[in-house]
Amino acid sequence: MLRFAATLVTGFGLFCLGCQTSNTVTTSTPTTTARPPAPGAALFETRWVLRQVGNQSVTVPEGGQEPYLLLRRDGKAEGQGSCNRFRSTAATDSVSHLVFTPLLSTRMACPALPTEQAFTQALAAAHSFRISGDTLRLYAPTEPDATPLARLEAVYLH
Repeated sequence: MLRFAATLVTGFGLFCLGCQTSNTVTTSTPTTTARPPAPGAALFETRWVLRQVGNQSVTVPEGGQEPYLLLRRDGKAEGQGSCNRFRSTAATDSVSHLVFTPLLSTRMACPALPTEQAFTQALAAAHSFRISGDTLRLYAPTEPDATPLARLEAVYLH
């Protein structure tokens, strides 16, 4: 009988061990994973501020205004050249093609007039675009992989 009781206790003990759950504690070193790239800014309804025309960085001289472009969903384009406001229409497939009709502009003089003229010439010559992150680049039709005509940056108003 004693042998039976010992077998029963051993069996019960093994049964209890089989039912036991363990809380495994694992420690790991946090891995530094690269964040996925930020989604590109929207082409439409974004204020695109001119940062570069051709190879020239854009600085706003005293008395000038920050040049920008705003494309509306209805095809209207408007902006500031630095001295003058302008309007146009833009045809796009929203993927890579972008063409502007001739710009209508006011005719005021200011110290930033050369920058404005380069900007409006870049818009007139634009045929395609690329957005990466918060950067919009405009390209000529014959040079889609060359230096962009203009580089603009999305600026979000809060």
